[in-house]
Amino acid sequence: MIHRFILNEVSYFGPGARKMLPQEIKRLGLHKALVATDKELIRFGVAQKVLDVLEEAGVPYELFSEIKPNPTVSNVKAGVKAFSESGADFILAIGGGSSIDTAKAIGIITNNPSFSDVVSLEGVADTQRKSVPIIALPTTAGTAAEVTINYVITDEEKQKKMVCVDPNDIPAIAIVDAELMYTLPKSLTAATGMDALTHAIEGLITKGAWEMSDMFEIKAIEMINRYLETAVKEPTNPEARNGMAVAQYIAGMAFSNVGLGVVHGMAHPLGAIFDIPHGVANALLLPTIMEFNAPAALDKYVQIAKAMDVYVPGMSREEAADAAVQAVKDLAVRVGIPQHLSELGIQEKDLDRLADAAFADVCTPGNPREVNKEIILNLYQKVL
Repeated sequence: MIHRFILNEVSYFGPGARKMLPQEIKRLGLHKALVATDKELIRFGVAQKVLDVLEEAGVPYELFSEIKPNPTVSNVKAGVKAFSESGADFILAIGGGSSIDTAKAIGIITNNPSFSDVVSLEGVADTQRKSVPIIALPTTAGTAAEVTINYVITDEEKQKKMVCVDPNDIPAIAIVDAELMYTLPKSLTAATGMDALTHAIEGLITKGAWEMSDMFEIKAIEMINRYLETAVKEPTNPEARNGMAVAQYIAGMAFSNVGLGVVHGMAHPLGAIFDIPHGVANALLLPTIMEFNAPAALDKYVQIAKAMDVYVPGMSREEAADAAVQAVKDLAVRVGIPQHLSELGIQEKDLDRLADAAFADVCTPGNPREVNKEIILNLYQKVL
């Protein structure tokens, strides 16, 4: 079997890494940025930490801040127009997955205008040219959008999350600066951290996993188990924040190349239809779906139990799997993740529609255990 592995050309890590921006902008021969971010990051001064670096270096920029938590087709179209009118030659994405995903879609469409309807980007789009150069600075430790070849845009008309997969969209540079994450609220730290754990676990057990991806995912699980709770409870703890920033990137390196599974398949419609934060949806679903998937990946679950530090020598594979599932659930509880969909306003009558959408989701076929609509419906009912 032939495996493909795509990563950024250049990435920087560590508190204060944003200071490398002027050097990299100059190296790439770039001149003006369209800064893609959201209003909350501007309001709380997070984006300004990056803008200060641009201003000190004399790099001109224009702001595009009309980005929603679950970015939409209309968001992207507005961004394409803003880029065209700005005179910029690169995009500086500051934010979580929403900002970086929007930047990816803007960059792809700008250089591949035949996809300007946005919806034709869903799945594996046959784009011919690389995106406008993107420099991505994540402000959450979860999506790893700065290193993946994926992005997710919501089709408002169909109330559907479109998963777009395109090697041409990967940012030219990733700058993972934990200082940009210090003001992230505890609830968002927890949700994005559990999103990263979901990436690592699904990436480890997905059908496309292999030795190289396993190496990254196991390390990511180990680091998230070590750092997430501290990052939630001590928001300015530099070791924990940087640990989570690196862990989510490591998870992204692998899952971007091997795929995910039905946790993401079921989480996507929860976000598209009910606007539930993606990390919360993943975290809530993960333990129950891990339990369902265990028979198809017992050896991997032993590795998860070891990475979560709950493996006891002499355990059977089944016992290790039970311990791994419980450890994930316990971590979710400790960091304050809701445990039932009903807590988020989901009702029994909503589940059939959700199950239809989840079965059709692009992530679902990667699940290690085969599913159908009835199985997915039953899984939703278990977490209702």
